[in-house]
Amino acid sequence: MIYQLVQQLINQAITTQLIEREDEIYARNQILALLKLAEFKEIDHAEGGHVEIPDLLDLIVDYSCNQAIIEELFDEKEIFSSKIMNCFIARPSTINHVFYEKYKQDPKAATEYFYELSKNSNYIQMKRIRNNIEYKTVTEYGELDITINLSKPEKDPRSIALERSVQKTDYPKCLLCVENEGYEGRVGHPARSNHRMIRVNLLNQPWYLQYSPYVYYNEHCIVLSEKHTDMVVSATSFLRLLSFVEQFPHYFVGSNADLPIVGGSILTHDHYQGGNYQFAMAKAGDDWTFKMAGHPNVECSVVKWPMSVIRLRSSQISELVEAGSHIFEQWKNYSDATLEILARTGETPHNTVTPIARKNGDVFELDLVLRNNRTSDEHPLGIFHPHADVHHIKKENIGLIEVMGLAVLPARLKAELGEVEKYILGKEADIAEYHLEWAEVLKSRYQDVANDANVEGLVREEVGRKFSRVLEDAGVFKRDEAGQAGFQRFINSL
Repeated sequence: MIYQLVQQLINQAITTQLIEREDEIYARNQILALLKLAEFKEIDHAEGGHVEIPDLLDLIVDYSCNQAIIEELFDEKEIFSSKIMNCFIARPSTINHVFYEKYKQDPKAATEYFYELSKNSNYIQMKRIRNNIEYKTVTEYGELDITINLSKPEKDPRSIALERSVQKTDYPKCLLCVENEGYEGRVGHPARSNHRMIRVNLLNQPWYLQYSPYVYYNEHCIVLSEKHTDMVVSATSFLRLLSFVEQFPHYFVGSNADLPIVGGSILTHDHYQGGNYQFAMAKAGDDWTFKMAGHPNVECSVVKWPMSVIRLRSSQISELVEAGSHIFEQWKNYSDATLEILARTGETPHNTVTPIARKNGDVFELDLVLRNNRTSDEHPLGIFHPHADVHHIKKENIGLIEVMGLAVLPARLKAELGEVEKYILGKEADIAEYHLEWAEVLKSRYQDVANDANVEGLVREEVGRKFSRVLEDAGVFKRDEAGQAGFQRFINSL
């Protein structure tokens, strides 16, 4: 059976163009060494039918556990699986050479090549990603994307205990460092033998392009600094983002904010996220437009979006950077106590932005999403953060992906929403206490229309409405009369 699995894996690697037919014997011998097999028994290539690479890997890893080649621990299995796939992947220099040969013809062809390689090599975990619940929900701001994240497998208690007991090391310093490329992994640090990065020149500095192992949208990429330095948003960031979309005009790219609460999950390594996808925020129209003195060639608008977004458009990158820097500097020092916006508490800054760049035809766009990370007794997790009445759906930070209109929601919701559906239908249900008030509202609202066929859709729509509220909570200038008047005051200050 193991020889058949190995041969099927090799056949799939050839079919997906990970290797050529000439590489077959070499790749096979590399895998045999990992499996501690001294020989190979020829089998009928057609035997066993078509099986996808992730499924074949699972079967080979199960064999390895049964033969005591590896321990049946999550991290050990991930490391072994990654090592097997590394037998099919060229060195970084070769992949970069192919990438830039394709880039000469078309940047889109280059990224498509690298994306397919990252999926076929099982670096991007497509089999697990398919477990996610994904749908769109219509709101006044357009179609928001909702994802209930089920792709990351839960570790067993033994693996968690082992992770706590192992000696800590700072190599690689974090999950984004370039030293992850080809790194075997260890308990508590993911396997990266099959990981490759594309070298990208941004403002004459080395940066790297990779894809997220758990992509949330098409070609969800990460662009990271060679140096392990803290996240910083600055005029240089704006120039770097626009330089990236100049090189890859079919991609958007954005940065998380650089302060706690409003920032992303990793603030210790300067990086951006991008991809070949159009979010609801990118499709959102202008609420109103304005002019800025000193920047006559830049079109300025406030976007119709639940968060507070200024959109700048120009055919010239330098003019966009200058205009964006002016707004950013003004915002960092801007306070409006009537709206609870304070630039500082003592020496602690509160104002920053989430910047996003894209190119539409010959025109560059730079979106600046205004952020403030103040807390209060009423809102200890953040005044401009999801408020307590939506925590049952979303309590985590609102980072770049959420800002643009994609909710990444916790896995617990899959089961919990099922119980809410039962409750609405009057069936026996085990409702989490934090959902109870919401469930009562929904039961009253839908008691005459809900049935087994439509209740899931109704609840999903209501989750989308909650996410819309989450974004409204995170907006510094609310979409009411007072908030919009405040936004106008800030624009006037420019």
